[in-house]
Amino acid sequence: MWAVYAGLSALFASLTAILGKIGVQGINSNLATAIRTIFVLVMAWGMVQAGMKDIGGRSLVFLMLSGLATGASWLCYYKALQVGQVAKVVTIDKFSLILTFLLAALFLGEKLTLKTLLGGVLITAGTLVVAL
Repeated sequence: MWAVYAGLSALFASLTAILGKIGVQGINSNLATAIRTIFVLVMAWGMVQAGMKDIGGRSLVFLMLSGLATGASWLCYYKALQVGQVAKVVTIDKFSLILTFLLAALFLGEKLTLKTLLGGVLITAGTLVVAL
């Protein structure tokens, strides 16, 4: 089931880029990010009912840090979309896969398998081909 959700995530991320590029035209990219965030918040809070009581302090801190990282990512992403080509912006943005592989190995102890390393090299090569 995780693969279905991952596939849907990819589809919605793709739509995010296209719809965002159209929406950010002629307005400040930070304003565009703020408007988008309002809708993300409404949708997210609409999906959780009373789950806040189940969250521990450590989880809350890391979720808050993750939220700050997401906010910074979105601000940079929308600014890049505003001034750059969608295909190049999205390609470089998706280079986060490689950074995630490395950070997961460093901080979470996840193994970098030969398959993961080979995929990372191919993604890096693809990123360079599209971005240059």
